Amino acid sequence: MKIGNVNINGYAALAPMAGVADRVFRELCVEFGAAYVVGEMASAKGISMADKKSKELLSLSPKERPAAVQIFGDDPQIMAQAALRALEFEPDIIDINMGCPAPKVAGNGGGCALMKRPELAQKIVEECAKALSLPVTVKIRSGWNASSINAIDLARRAEAAGAAAVTVHGRTREQMYSPPVNIDIIRQVKQAISIPVIGNGDIVDGKTAKAMLDLTGSDLVMVGRGALGRPWVFTQINAYLKDGTVLKEPAIETRMSVMLRHMKKLCEYKGEYIGMREARKHAAWYMKGIRGAASYRQEICSLEEYQQLEELAHKVIANSY
Repeated sequence: MKIGNVNINGYAALAPMAGVADRVFRELCVEFGAAYVVGEMASAKGISMADKKSKELLSLSPKERPAAVQIFGDDPQIMAQAALRALEFEPDIIDINMGCPAPKVAGNGGGCALMKRPELAQKIVEECAKALSLPVTVKIRSGWNASSINAIDLARRAEAAGAAAVTVHGRTREQMYSPPVNIDIIRQVKQAISIPVIGNGDIVDGKTAKAMLDLTGSDLVMVGRGALGRPWVFTQINAYLKDGTVLKEPAIETRMSVMLRHMKKLCEYKGEYIGMREARKHAAWYMKGIRGAASYRQEICSLEEYQQLEELAHKVIANSY
């Protein structure tokens, strides 16, 4: 598929998860077969003020292409200015966040709150698309709540305003991340517009990816929580969609090896002090489903040095036999 003039050679993309989809994790997911990645959302106002945090969120590397940076806000002019500033980091695509349910974002008029103001949402896309020569995409939810399911209307508005693709998370803001994703609304959006549609929600393996593609007609699937502590999910998805091969979860030795490589790179990029504190949540996800995971997670909470994580990984492997 293509998003504007950008070729996406594969089946699955990594979602722009705040606090998770940083440069280290994006590079790792591309290594395991992610066809496209979207960075953590950055505030348009923060970008306009050139703050240090925004620069970190927007930074991309050659190892994670094609890649988008994602911006959020509720002022069309500031959003367009931020999108132009973001070009400094050479993204392939600019993505606009209209799906984040977090109170600190939606409560200030950005993210999913824009779904309550479709005219403003359309104006934001229009201003960004007009200012840029590269593709502008939009990530939305099915609606704000059960009585305002308006993903179809918003997707049509985005297309009319110049968006090159729309990602739909099939839940309302009210639903957050449960119950099961509404497949039907994604299918309806796909039928309503002519630009590519990316299906998002509950993709955890090859079978769920195929179901999303088959039942909705989506051009691509986007994986979020299904990749936490499991960057190899992209390898599983690619294998299943290619010829129906079902790849099992990696052996514990492999899982620990990937975890250590992930956390070592995190420490290299951010320094050991910050890196190890961010590593705690990732390490806990890598332990999911392993015998004794609860006690390992308790140990993880107090990790401060990379060497401590190495020792824990060796203990996990030894206890698995």
